[in-house]
Amino acid sequence: MTASQTTQLPLTQADIEAGLRRLGLESGQIVEVHSSLSRFGDVAGGPATVVDALMSVIGPQGAIVMSAYPVSKPLPLSEAEKSWGVLAKVQTYAESYRGPTGMGVIADEFCRRPGTILGPGWHRVCAWGRDAQKLSQGYQALLALDGWALLLGVDIERLSSMHQAEREPLPPEITQYVTLPTEIRQRYPADYYIAYGQTPENAWLKIQARAESEQIIKIGQIGQATCRFFKARPVVEMYAEALRTDPWGLYGVKKSA
Repeated sequence: MTASQTTQLPLTQADIEAGLRRLGLESGQIVEVHSSLSRFGDVAGGPATVVDALMSVIGPQGAIVMSAYPVSKPLPLSEAEKSWGVLAKVQTYAESYRGPTGMGVIADEFCRRPGTILGPGWHRVCAWGRDAQKLSQGYQALLALDGWALLLGVDIERLSSMHQAEREPLPPEITQYVTLPTEIRQRYPADYYIAYGQTPENAWLKIQARAESEQIIKIGQIGQATCRFFKARPVVEMYAEALRTDPWGLYGVKKSA
């Protein structure tokens, strides 16, 4: 068998567990997980295999936390919508919704597992393991317990706990870039969420790059997926400090005189 043929074999649970351990995942840790199954390449058993691997490595003495927002997968955008500045649109569901979501098939599989606890609210969180009830109440609990973040095939733009740094409203010079105009909002049903506009610089990716340069974030490969593993609180606090001291510079926006 050639090397190229070997790399094309489907990833097994053992392969994923070995990759998680190389990143630094250990039994007993509390971990916020965000993921993309397709980024791994072929996974034998699909999303169930990834969830099984995570639970096996972490164990019930640790905890796994995933976002479980009741939203659809991203809906197709027309050329007109793109010209308006719309970046994405999803349909939102009631808090009681339990069907497939746009959070990804790994998160959906995780939330279906026996023993997981689904928290309240639209920005709901699903947790399993030690302190699951507390952790299901929101990401402030994970940060208070000095938990970890694990990004499997995705980057920091998916890290829900980063929003815990946003304690004060952003300056209007920044929000004007991303505030959906009323005339566009009125074109959509009330149960649609519309992502609109971009600031000149991507603040979250800048924080990620800084954390990587300071070796706070460990990067590894599992199959074809680039993965990142790090303590969540130092990175969230890095973002919070940048927001306190110079949000305009962080987002690449000129401050009004």
